[in-house]
Amino acid sequence: MVDVDTHGPIPSVPGVDDPRIVEPPADLPGPNAVWRQPALYAGTPKRHPWEIPVLVIGVLMAAIAYAAAILLVARGLVSDWMLLALMLPLVVFLARGLNYASQRVNGIQMSPTQFPEGYRMVVEAAARYGMEYVPDAYVVNGNGTINAFASGHGFRRYVVIYSDLFEVGGRARSPEALEFVIGHEVGHIAAGHVSYWRQLFSTVIMSVPFLGSLLSRAQEYTADNYGYYTRPDGAHSMIGLLAGGKYLLGGVDFDQFADRATHEKGFFVTVANALSSHPVLTWRASALRDRTRAGSILLRPRHFVRGIGSGGVTPVPPPAAPTDLPPGSLPNRLEQTGQY
Repeated sequence: MVDVDTHGPIPSVPGVDDPRIVEPPADLPGPNAVWRQPALYAGTPKRHPWEIPVLVIGVLMAAIAYAAAILLVARGLVSDWMLLALMLPLVVFLARGLNYASQRVNGIQMSPTQFPEGYRMVVEAAARYGMEYVPDAYVVNGNGTINAFASGHGFRRYVVIYSDLFEVGGRARSPEALEFVIGHEVGHIAAGHVSYWRQLFSTVIMSVPFLGSLLSRAQEYTADNYGYYTRPDGAHSMIGLLAGGKYLLGGVDFDQFADRATHEKGFFVTVANALSSHPVLTWRASALRDRTRAGSILLRPRHFVRGIGSGGVTPVPPPAAPTDLPPGSLPNRLEQTGQY
């Protein structure tokens, strides 16, 4: 018999229990262990501080846009066709209804007998967040795509998990990553991100460059706070999953990846994040490692830190860039790039 590394970069066959797999040893506290108060963003989930202010701006923009459309049509300054813009509430309602119906008739509904492990994670997340109901949960064919989302229609709320995520949920991989993702998606529901009125009044700001993605990134950081609260030890695996895929997540050095949020500089790095609906992965990793402050929303993180437990961190001297090697390490007198 050969012991198999359960956290190696290329695990065994998806969904097949391997009797040779050795469970990792229990993380038992030593005699000198010290209990630490949870850091600010390591305890009960908190909203990102930018979320509500940007949402208020979005609601005001939507109200002004509706009022302007009505006023211009009433005064005959624009065509009556402008009134079609006022049908947006109906359009949003129909789109949400069709999306929900599509999941109901095409997806596999999680239950105690279908994907029971995922169903248990959804139930536990809802209970942990103080929700009064369990959202519906569906598994759909991912066709190799790693993704998940939350939405709703009427009084119903639901999460959708792409099937490929369950390939990291088996014993041979990282069920912690799957539970973090499910906690993140249920967190969107618990935080009210998928309500009809919120999505309706966010429609205008979501169509505005930079502002729409700014609100979206703040909401994603908030949902990450829920995911971390559900499964803090799944944060590392989740970043590895999104960065390296479902087979190579164990080959990602989390600290090195998070350090690059501070290493990677430049105007275009800032713009790439500003245009993204989700925080760029290195910034997201940095926020999940440092639970003492909210995730960076506009400017890159500035501090190199290492975790000390309970979400706390301590500053460390700036580590070398991952590609920095001693002189002469590369063959044939190859030189590394002069800048990182």
